[in-house]
Amino acid sequence: MVSKAFSMGLFGMHAFKVEVECDLSAGLPAFDLVGLPDAAVKESRNRVRAALKNCGFDFPVSRITMNLAPADVRKEGPVYDLPLLIALLKATGQLNVNTDDCIFAGELSLSGALHPVRGVLSMAIEAGKLGYTRMFVPAENAYEAAVVTGLSVYPVPDVFTLIDHLRGTKPILPAAPYHSDPKNQPPLPDFADVKGQAQAKRALEIAASGGHNVLLIGSPGSGKSMLAKRLPSILPQMRFEEMIETTEIHSVAGLLPSNTALIETRPFRSPHHTISGPGLSGGGSIPRPGEISLAHNGVLFLDELPEFSRSSMETLRQPLEDGVVTVSRVNGTVAFPCKFMLVAAMNPCPCGYYGHPTRPCTCSETAVARYLGRVSGPLLDRIDLHIEVPPVDFRDLSNTAKEESSASIKARVDAARDIQNERFANTGITCNAQIPPEMLHEVCRTAPAADALLKNAFEKFGLSARAYDRVLKVSRTIADLDNSCDIEARHAAEAVRYRTLDRKYWTR
Repeated sequence: MVSKAFSMGLFGMHAFKVEVECDLSAGLPAFDLVGLPDAAVKESRNRVRAALKNCGFDFPVSRITMNLAPADVRKEGPVYDLPLLIALLKATGQLNVNTDDCIFAGELSLSGALHPVRGVLSMAIEAGKLGYTRMFVPAENAYEAAVVTGLSVYPVPDVFTLIDHLRGTKPILPAAPYHSDPKNQPPLPDFADVKGQAQAKRALEIAASGGHNVLLIGSPGSGKSMLAKRLPSILPQMRFEEMIETTEIHSVAGLLPSNTALIETRPFRSPHHTISGPGLSGGGSIPRPGEISLAHNGVLFLDELPEFSRSSMETLRQPLEDGVVTVSRVNGTVAFPCKFMLVAAMNPCPCGYYGHPTRPCTCSETAVARYLGRVSGPLLDRIDLHIEVPPVDFRDLSNTAKEESSASIKARVDAARDIQNERFANTGITCNAQIPPEMLHEVCRTAPAADALLKNAFEKFGLSARAYDRVLKVSRTIADLDNSCDIEARHAAEAVRYRTLDRKYWTR
């Protein structure tokens, strides 16, 4: 007799149904596991055997064959421990219940307790689509799975509790549906802590309003990192769909904190400059998300940009354009979403004091050119706003007056985003930075004076077609902040000013 239990597997962010089959036959005792299992899945045999014995169940002395279908897709991880145990109990007659509407997922300890696994949210979403009504997961994973409506999610601490529930002797209460509570969100760093730097704050306000990429250039200690870390505090509140996408990525990567239902604050990822290209884009034999996908719907901050390897920086070029990163491996190709705001910070030279008003630069012209040359022109062209962050003078530092708070700036950002939400309703576009080429001139209508100014800037600065499009999008955002239907000359002039810094440093 063949018994069955159902589980879910992961490939990238995609979950798929796995049918766990168990057959007992005569012959020498053996425990065979087939269906393209990886090493972690093969080790499930030992965990299942020990858990059964330590929980007081009988382990059959016969030839055991267990199959994970579909057999042509590789299975990885310890997520199949629990369904393997359930299928084995059903095959031996120690559990006589109907589990056809159930999904089981979880890693077993040798004592029978359940440990959390990654990717449960993706599994729950797919289980709901396939019509399953019950899902049994480790207690730490229950909160994220309970986000899915129409699916009863049961937190399982150990095998004893699960078997009692299935037999009906001691039911488990399903996890409560998700309810957002803004009071539970941790406080974010506030712009009120930043002294001076009015121009940089204005540029970051524009970037937040339109979802634009930013490059901050300045000497050490001028506040570049401090400004960047406060950017999430003025970004719009995440929509529910964005929360689901972001949580799903972190769950698949195994980075979702235990007992967390949804990630409600926009991610802020700040990888070290020693990170590799695959660390940014994602990778592995069965690909997992990298830093640019973990920053989806949030901010990717690259501090000391020239210190990153050339291959790592060039990895960003295609995702910045498409909002999707594709990772190809022998086992298949996976696409991870990565719509993020890039915020990069750098010094103008190796010593950091080129152009400083009081401290002399100790670098040679060749060293400065070599240092700046580490950032390629194509990558620089994909960054919308280039901002010089000057040293903060003593008058600003010693000023005891309160600086403008993040809440005040965020109110203006939200007002600009409301205009964009109305403009792009039912198009899938969420901000001006995502305007496609076919909509650009329809959305970014320019007044005659602004058109003349942009034409002059294009010819004078030698802007590329991509740079012109990005200047136009930034102009649209500035006009939205000004609540203007058309792009006026003052809006275009401010946008052009944010594209001239590369001419100062990279064409010396």
